[in-house]
Amino acid sequence: MAAPAGAQGKPPVACADFYGNANATWLQTHPLAAGQGSVSAMGELGGRARQQQIDLLQAAMQSPQGNVQKLLGDFWASGLDEAAVERDGSKPIAPLLDRINAIRRSKDIAPAIAALHQVGIPVVFNFGADVDLSDLDRHIGYFSQGGTGLVDPAWYSRDDEDTRTVRTQYGKYVEQILALTGTPANKLEAEAQQVIDLETRIARASRPLQDLRNPRNNYAPVTVDGLDRQYRNLKLNEFLQVQGVSDDTVSIANPALFAELDKLVDSLKPAQWKTYLQWRVGDAMAPYLTKSFRDASFDFRGRVLEGRSAPAPREQQVLDAINLAAGPMLGREYAARYLGADNRARAEGIVTQVKATMRSALERNPRFGDQAKAVALAKLDNLKVAIGTPSRELDYNVQPMGRGSFGGNMLIASTWRHASEMSRIGTADNRRWGMLPQTPALAYDIAQNRLVITAAMLQPPAFDLGKDDAWLYGSFGALVGHELSHAVDNRGRLVDDKLEVRDWWTAHETNGWQALANRVAAQYSTLPYPSLQGVKVNGQQTVDKNIADLTGMELAWATFSAAQPNANRQTKESFFQGWASLWAQQLSAEAATEQASTSVHAPGQWRTNGPLANLDAFGATYGCRVGAVMRNTPDNRITVLP
Repeated sequence: MAAPAGAQGKPPVACADFYGNANATWLQTHPLAAGQGSVSAMGELGGRARQQQIDLLQAAMQSPQGNVQKLLGDFWASGLDEAAVERDGSKPIAPLLDRINAIRRSKDIAPAIAALHQVGIPVVFNFGADVDLSDLDRHIGYFSQGGTGLVDPAWYSRDDEDTRTVRTQYGKYVEQILALTGTPANKLEAEAQQVIDLETRIARASRPLQDLRNPRNNYAPVTVDGLDRQYRNLKLNEFLQVQGVSDDTVSIANPALFAELDKLVDSLKPAQWKTYLQWRVGDAMAPYLTKSFRDASFDFRGRVLEGRSAPAPREQQVLDAINLAAGPMLGREYAARYLGADNRARAEGIVTQVKATMRSALERNPRFGDQAKAVALAKLDNLKVAIGTPSRELDYNVQPMGRGSFGGNMLIASTWRHASEMSRIGTADNRRWGMLPQTPALAYDIAQNRLVITAAMLQPPAFDLGKDDAWLYGSFGALVGHELSHAVDNRGRLVDDKLEVRDWWTAHETNGWQALANRVAAQYSTLPYPSLQGVKVNGQQTVDKNIADLTGMELAWATFSAAQPNANRQTKESFFQGWASLWAQQLSAEAATEQASTSVHAPGQWRTNGPLANLDAFGATYGCRVGAVMRNTPDNRITVLP
């Protein structure tokens, strides 16, 4: 592959740059607006899903159908009524602040910590439900690090000028929130310093973020019996009871951190703990309270930490809040309204076909020895497919929200969602997803050996029943193939067909993968990065996703060819156009620079052209000469599947 060569101002020919050729109209009609970093076809899918959620909430506000819509409609109305939010002031958090102010002695601190977790405000540490790595079919509770306003512990210890500047701005933000939650002006500086002192102690006992990226580093099961003897001041047994957790095992991967927290509960004055908890409540709830709270939060978290110039429109802010606290409620109603039976049935049919194609390819794949091949085939045969929404039905008996207090509704909803999460602990609740149905996503869940396709994903450009079957295979079918490949790739090797965490590859599979990865990385590393001068795609950084794209395209093409063996040229072209339509994007130089250094995906141009230049059927369909940009020579052509 080489860089595309098209005439300036004209759509490039298919054999020079199929991405630019197939997406010419889209690229022309989607210029970047001033200050806009990027725009993409898949981003438009996300925007459409957001608007659908807003439309649903508007309808629920005006004429709700059922209890869940009544809850959602009231939540939405309370958030849009900014005058009511201003009148409400800090009343929603007054009971929480009163609870904190009631602390008199060290023994009062642990119950206050547990009470705040119960309403969805994690303080001091994090506690959540996740899969048990010793038994992927069940969930346990994970005690993990958290409790600081700056998520990365390194912010509290680095001494470079930029970090010191951020810490100074952070201190001012802490002062603002303390002032808004009742601290007198003459005590602000001293009490803000108390907060930062306590958080610094937590950060020093925490692990670097990079050490937490491996799930194994976060997993250390211990029996619940005896926790109170080990951590007498944190009272973790009582904490679990308050959260409604009765399982006999939890994970504490950093016992030294919890030993330090336990010591701090006893050694620091209760007044310092009260100030810290007051700050954490104010910070957590600031986006849902009056404008003074919201502005303070955005000025630091939005402008300083995220580099944003302005807050999102009010509708988006309220929608984000509802998804955070009541996302499963909204997902239930979203799927009922927007997921048609025809879409679900057609999606299931394509998944079944691509699976069958993949099985045949695995059976004859020389990169897998007999033992590994047996595991790979069993994983594929055991694969679960979940489309639309999780099958789990939650308990929607929630305290009525009403329309008078957005902050109050936020606490009601987050308390409900926290309880829903806690109910998973100690159960085989593999029906839960890691994403919401109203969020466009198509993903392979390695822990459950499951393909998850959300309701929001089954719409253009990923899934368009208005197009012919060839287009569907080229778009949706290729995405399915991409994700299924993760079941047996360099990541899927870590979980076997029985959902046991182990590496089921031998040296044969490892060597075969490495040889493939080296070729793919070298090929993509020659490609120029769009919008940037002198910058190439990072082939090593993107190699796993590039292999998945190559695999997905090969699987989709084989599936399509089997379904329509006599397809004419126009039909075949529709298949490839479906693939290209997924990746249309415009990037500013700033956005391209960031993505080039951080993204595990190649830019849209090469997600389109990379796999197609390696698929000889593309060049044959469009009549490209061998050696053209879009038809690699045999010695440079990479084939993942036999």
